[in-house]
Formats: sequence, structure tokens, C-alpha cells
Amino acid sequence: MNFLIELLISFSLVVSGIFGFVGSFGLLKLRNTMQRLHAPTKATTLGVGGVLIASMAYFFAQTGSLSIHELLITLFLFLTAPISANFIAKAFMTRNLSQDDLPPTGRDYGWAPFDDPPDTPPDARG
Repeated sequence: MNFLIELLISFSLVVSGIFGFVGSFGLLKLRNTMQRLHAPTKATTLGVGGVLIASMAYFFAQTGSLSIHELLITLFLFLTAPISANFIAKAFMTRNLSQDDLPPTGRDYGWAPFDDPPDTPPDARG
């Protein structure tokens, strides 16, 4: 295997290990749910992404063809992590905060867990 590919694989694994460690450490040490939310969704996502990049580079160097499996896993991970973080944040807001605890949004819609959309005009109901 080429030294440059081995260096890329090693670098990706070390960086992903650092991100994974920081994400896990943040999950344990941060105090409340909203702070803990950032550690696994940001740092650990990058950690898993680094492992997948290292895996893609390794199998490309071994077989000479690009593996699409790791690319699909990365896409799935990058799509689902922010969505799950959003759901966790909304559940936390609904359970632990009231409408008065939050700043105004300055728009027609308020905070999603609390406000219903404004009424639809009668002529638009069909």
C-alpha cells in the first residue's frame, strides 16, 4: 500500500478518535441536556465520519474500486443526527420550559413546541 494512503488512513483514524473522545467526554461532563446535546451530535458525528473516510481510503487502496457503502452510511448519519438533535431539543423545551421562559421570535410563528400556527383565513380553507 502507498505510504500516502496509509498516512491519510492513519490521520483520519486519529482525528476521528479525538472527535469521538471529545464527544463522549462532553456527554459525561456537561451539566444539562441542552449542553449535552451538542457533544454527541457534533463531535461524535465527525468522529464516525473520519472512520468512514479511513475505511473508504483503505478499501480503495486494497481493491482499486470505491466502496459506496461508507458513503451511504455517512449520508445517513449526517441527515439523521441534526434531526434527532432537533427532536431532543423540542422535547426538552416542552418538558422543562414555558412560553414565558423563551425570547420572542419576531415572526408570525412562535416556538414550535408551544405555538399553533395562526388561523387560516376562511376564504383559503376551500
